[in-house]
Amino acid sequence: MQTPRDILTPETLSMLQAVADGGSFAAAARRLGLVPSALTYRVRQVEDALDVLLFDRSSRQARLTEAGTELLREGERLLQEVDAVANRVKRVTTGWEPQFTIAADGIVSRTVLLDLAEAFLAQNPPTRLRVRDEILSGTLEALVSGQADLAIGVVFESGTAANIQSRALGEMAFAYVVAPHHPLAQAPEPLCDQTIARHRAVAVADTVQRGAGITVGLLKGQDVFTVSSLQEKLQAQLRGIGGGFLPEHMARPYLTTGRLVAKAVERPARTITVRYAWRGSVGQKPGRALLWWLNRLENRTTQIALLQGQPFESMPHAFPAEPERR
Repeated sequence: MQTPRDILTPETLSMLQAVADGGSFAAAARRLGLVPSALTYRVRQVEDALDVLLFDRSSRQARLTEAGTELLREGERLLQEVDAVANRVKRVTTGWEPQFTIAADGIVSRTVLLDLAEAFLAQNPPTRLRVRDEILSGTLEALVSGQADLAIGVVFESGTAANIQSRALGEMAFAYVVAPHHPLAQAPEPLCDQTIARHRAVAVADTVQRGAGITVGLLKGQDVFTVSSLQEKLQAQLRGIGGGFLPEHMARPYLTTGRLVAKAVERPARTITVRYAWRGSVGQKPGRALLWWLNRLENRTTQIALLQGQPFESMPHAFPAEPERR
């Protein structure tokens, strides 16, 4: 009989995912180019080796059991680790990472981030660049879990996470704003929590994959409209759907034109320290892609641009001939 180590291969995990995605053994068999009986036999082998039932076959559809869901979730993590190992092996010979992923929080200016990406790709590096959007604790989680190599816009300390280094990017101030036709626009200032709590808040969902995530600035019992990005939150508040805190730089153009109104609140002013973080032990030489980004992020002009959303006129494009050691 095969052991779990024998049976849990990337091919097996892909096969199980195909069944889960297709919703039936017949659909998955067509996708994989197998006859249904052969696919069913292979899945049975996996279940026997693990001594668990991975799919509920009580109906015509194949539904994942709780054990099956956990296996595919952990299997995805294992596949990511395999990819990470392959990338590290390739980097040994070239110094460049084959793929470099940046987890960027929604508070970071996408215009400036794309300016940096353009400058990086202008070097024509043998590195595939990927940027993934994250919110709140999801930004750091992407880094800690190995799904990203660099996180920009981290608003929480990494705590005891192994091999995670971080540096401050700067401070970001938030303002409580509402549309001019919102009931709170004419309310006496400063607004107390009891007054704010009587009106709907607009919040951005945490992108963390494990756990319930966190919320910031919400009050107990307050109605909440949840969106998936800061841009959606801005648009919702412009429509008067609710109120909430926005980065001052994001709200500023709309405050100037009168499409948003800033309201003073009784609670302390909300200013957060924003950081960038990366994986790597102290003294370990980073890959050339990571080093390029770290060198740019050390620049104060770049830091201000990322946090204030104000594009800077010039950016250093040349990669150092002799990368500095960290």
